[in-house]
Amino acid sequence: MSDDNNNVHFQQMDDSADNEKDFYKVFKERLNDVQGFPSDYIFKFIYPSGEETMEAIKAIFANANPAYEYKASKNRKYTSISVTIYAIDADQVIQFYKDISEIKDVIML
Repeated sequence: MSDDNNNVHFQQMDDSADNEKDFYKVFKERLNDVQGFPSDYIFKFIYPSGEETMEAIKAIFANANPAYEYKASKNRKYTSISVTIYAIDADQVIQFYKDISEIKDVIML
């Protein structure tokens, strides 16, 4: 997503959804409202610095021809990673988020 006004951030999602299914239904609607598919999509995550977590994230995106950008925090305790892929549709984006949610201590932005 190139225009920050079109970004959908997890922190801005209404957390009154009763369950995970409702959350992802609302998220899919928002994605489709602001993002034209197929197109480039940028995922952003923060995780405690370490090779194991980074490799787990990269493994999830391995077949999506990803481009990565990394930035360590000032004290190197955390790393942010941006992953850009060419996303086919909102369902593909949501599946990646679901897969990443299985990795301990990864914060999705």
